[in-house]
Amino acid sequence: MLDGRWKLLILFNLFGGKTLRFSELERAIPGISQKMLTQHLRQLEADAILTRHVHPEVPPRVEYQLTDWGQALCPALDEILRWIEAKPAD
Repeated sequence: MLDGRWKLLILFNLFGGKTLRFSELERAIPGISQKMLTQHLRQLEADAILTRHVHPEVPPRVEYQLTDWGQALCPALDEILRWIEAKPAD
């Protein structure tokens, strides 16, 4: 579910109850293509990690937010970051 180069970056940008539009996510993740962002967002939505809300406007406004289950990943990923930061010096 969390494989791929970009999924963790998407999650980190949505933690804390943030709701972001596609363009905001694209700007927040340098180097990601629209195609890759779309693919990863669709996979995360299919895995019930985030929700996609399309507002009935012209042009359409699409927003993404973590589900409660997706938000529950935050403590686990924080621990992984602490583990990485605690790496002993060579």
